[in-house]
Amino acid sequence: MTPRASLYPTARAVLLMAAGVPAALTVGIVWPHLWTLGFGWMLFVILLLGLDAVLAPPGRRIVARLGMPRSAPVGGTVELRLAVDAPARVEATVDIDPHLTPLGSLRPTLSRERPEARLPLEASRRGTAPLSALWLRWQGPLGLVWKQRREPRDEAVLITPDTRPAREQSQLFIRHAQAGETARREIGTGAEFQSLKPWIDGMDRRAIDWKQSARHAMLLAKDWQIERNNQILLAIDAGRAMAEPVGGVPRIDRAVSAALLAAYVTLKLDDRVGLFAYAEQPLAASAIGHGIATFPAIQRLAAGIDYGTRETNHTLGLTRLAQRLDRRTLIVLFTEFTDPTSAELMVKACAPLLKRHLLLFLIHRDEELESLAAAEPLAPEDVTRAVAAQALLRERAIVAARLRRMGVHVVEAGHEGGGSALVEAYLMLKRQRLL
Repeated sequence: MTPRASLYPTARAVLLMAAGVPAALTVGIVWPHLWTLGFGWMLFVILLLGLDAVLAPPGRRIVARLGMPRSAPVGGTVELRLAVDAPARVEATVDIDPHLTPLGSLRPTLSRERPEARLPLEASRRGTAPLSALWLRWQGPLGLVWKQRREPRDEAVLITPDTRPAREQSQLFIRHAQAGETARREIGTGAEFQSLKPWIDGMDRRAIDWKQSARHAMLLAKDWQIERNNQILLAIDAGRAMAEPVGGVPRIDRAVSAALLAAYVTLKLDDRVGLFAYAEQPLAASAIGHGIATFPAIQRLAAGIDYGTRETNHTLGLTRLAQRLDRRTLIVLFTEFTDPTSAELMVKACAPLLKRHLLLFLIHRDEELESLAAAEPLAPEDVTRAVAAQALLRERAIVAARLRRMGVHVVEAGHEGGGSALVEAYLMLKRQRLL
């Protein structure tokens, strides 16, 4: 059903109505008995407005089509394609979400000579950007009345993290991890049992399976192969602290970029990967999948992680996370701890996970705090800022040290190299057979 059009006067109608006011005042002053002529002018203009409204094209003859991409990378261009079939000139605009920034005018004028228009927008923030409505308006032949119609739209553009840098960087890590893998045979290593074979001199005595050797009356050794389906879960803290910028970009965007790089590399290396996000409560969770075909689903889920405004509940989030795991898993946690109370709760929530799983923290160094703490004071205010910055850095260092003593692997990196540092740490754990 076509939405009903509303009517309102144009600027020309307002000026035409106002033009009769000086004449009506003059007549009223010079010929007081003819003062009713002023009302006659107003009635005449109102009749013209009604005639223009009748002659204007009806709404059913105005047909609009709006096309848009379903997804776009953050920082990329989203092009809306608008086409209108109408017998008159039509002005159009769309209601856009703050995730999109116009790159030009959003009010094109369409006609039979120019029935289509393209509206370029920049995908400025990660997330879902709905386009809620399309607005159309057109005039009557006298130019006195606007007819306006609002068409609700239930469409959205999914603004995903830009994975091109992740794909480019990942190739180097994958080649490094796979170099010589098929030609190398490491005796006594590996995590997955493959078969039994006769024991010969030179083999590791720890590989002997004494129970099977007694049953078959000959020495048999276990043959192991390197396990390729290790399970990795990327857990992103989406609370208020992660919405603060570091290097001009929110911490959560840095975390999402690093998580996507790690997910791409691990999937290429035949490991299983899942994504989990939480703030005051769990927000999103994906199934732990295998194969590079899983990556688009992880990318779409990461795009929907919004910028939080509330404190993170680590106890609830990490408890729900543990309930999803049925085997030993490398849990990579992307978080930030500046508040001593929340940091203490986070440390306590991590302790039960260490009994069965391996934890790795990625922490982006706050280079702004480090520069404030190291800056030469030139005024009393500089001393105050340096002391406050040093206190915050000391609290971060204390929490990181406590995590390391508990057995958590902590990776501290600059905001530009967080993803690379995380992948290197993952490959190191994989080489050390700790997964």
